[in-house]
Amino acid sequence: MDLEPVMDFTAELAYRAGRITLGYFNVGIRPDYKADDTPVTAADRASENFIRGELEKKYPGIAILGEEYGESGGQAQSMRWIVDPIDGTKSFLRGIPLYGVLIGLEIEGVIRVGAAYYPGTDEMLCAAEGLGAWWNGRRAHVSDVPALDKSWVCFTNNRNMLRHGRAEAWSRIEARAYASRGWSDAYGYLAVATGRAEAMLDPIMATWDCGPFPVILKEAGGYFGSWDGRVGHLHHEALATNAAILPEMLNLINGE
Repeated sequence: MDLEPVMDFTAELAYRAGRITLGYFNVGIRPDYKADDTPVTAADRASENFIRGELEKKYPGIAILGEEYGESGGQAQSMRWIVDPIDGTKSFLRGIPLYGVLIGLEIEGVIRVGAAYYPGTDEMLCAAEGLGAWWNGRRAHVSDVPALDKSWVCFTNNRNMLRHGRAEAWSRIEARAYASRGWSDAYGYLAVATGRAEAMLDPIMATWDCGPFPVILKEAGGYFGSWDGRVGHLHHEALATNAAILPEMLNLINGE
C-alpha cells in the first residue's frame, strides 16, 4: 500500500471531524456518563459517526475500532482503523482547548499511518511509516534535550499514578525532571512529538487513546510504547519520550 495518500486522507478526515467538534465547543453542552463515569457528548458521537462514514466510503472492508461505537468488522482483518473522536472530553467540556481527534491505521498489528488534529489550537500532527512526521505542514521532531534534569514532563492525572501502581515511579521521575506540567491527554503527546516537552506518561490508556502516536513518535525520532520499553499501542499504558532520555526514564521506572 502506498501510505502517502492514506496519510493525506487521514489528516484531512481528522481535520474535518475536528471542525465539527468546534460547533459544540464552549457552548454549554451537557454530557452523558458511561459505566466507568467518563463523559460522552453529542460532539463525540457526531465526530465518530462522521469519521466512520467517511472511512467506510473510502476504504470499505477495513475494520474500525472507535471509542463510542466499538468495533465494526471488515473483510481485511489484517487492517484496522482506530478512532478517538475527542481525546480529552473532560477538557472539552470545561472549555479547555487541549483536546484532539485521533485516527490511526493499524496494519498487521502495527500503526503505520496516523493523524491527530487539535481543533482548539488548530494544530495538525500526522505521519506515515517511512514518510516522516508533519506538524502543520513542516517536519516534526522530538527535542534533543539530553537528560531528565533539563526535561519537561507531561502527565494527565496524578491520582491515576496511585490508582494504577505507578506512584513511586512517578515520584522519582517528577523529582528529577526540570519541570512537570499537566498538559494532559493527546496534547502531551503532541508536545513531545514537536519538541516542546521531553516526556508524556499515562499509567492507563485505551487502545483508541494511543491510535496515531506510535508512528508519529517514531517518525519524529522518539519513542511511544509501554513503561517497560515495548513499542506500540496495545499495552494499556503509554510513555512517550525523545530518544535521548528514554534509557533514563526506563531506569527510573524500574527503580534504578
